[in-house]
Order: sequence, then structure tokens, then C-alpha cells
Amino acid sequence: QVQLVESGGGLVQAGDSLRLSCAASGRTFSSIIIGWFRQAPGKEREFVAAIRWSGLIYYGDSVKGRFTISRDNAKNTVYLQMNSLKPEDTAVYYCAADEAIQQLRLNRPNYWGQGIQVTVSS
Repeated sequence: QVQLVESGGGLVQAGDSLRLSCAASGRTFSSIIIGWFRQAPGKEREFVAAIRWSGLIYYGDSVKGRFTISRDNAKNTVYLQMNSLKPEDTAVYYCAADEAIQQLRLNRPNYWGQGIQVTVSS
């Protein structure tokens, strides 16, 4: 089992930056890929980014160039740095994990956090 706890969400203005954190516990951190998803009201859940223990990174097309994922293996924590935020980035952001990147890409990871709200006002 893997437990994931998100933090760092909130209300910001367009153009601002925000950093989300995902603290993982319960399983060897090196064996899992941790990623971020988001779901806006009335829309399907969307893959944002994922990162392996090795540092290999995957990004969804909608956030390339504005969002950066990173991980601190010593703290078992993954971060999502979000810059130049837009109102369309408003969503519930979820941390998720799986052993296989395909499961993350297909929106079917085994482990999910509870989600955290990010609201960007115009």
C-alpha cells in the first residue's frame, strides 16, 4: 500500500505561481512512479506529470513549459511547481502512484491522494 497526502493548494491570481507537495509513505519510494492529475469542473481527469525515482519525467501536453515536477527522495516527496497560472488551471489536483507508467498514462494508477483544490482567479 501507498499513502499519498497533497498540500499547497489554494486561491491565487492569474500569472501567480504555486507549488504543490505530495508526501508518500507505506512503500519503498524507489519502486513507484508518482504523478499528478487534475480534474476541472465538468471535465475529465487529466494527466499532468509524473516522475520516476531515477528522475525521468513525463509531462502532459497541456502544461509543458509552465509546470515542473520534481522529487526529493530523502523526504519521499514529489513537488509540482506551477508557474504563470491561468484560470483554466483551476481544478482539483490529485497525487497518484503506480509501478507502471502506462497505468498513469491511462489514468488508472493504483494509488490516489485525496485531492487538493487550486483556484486561479482572473
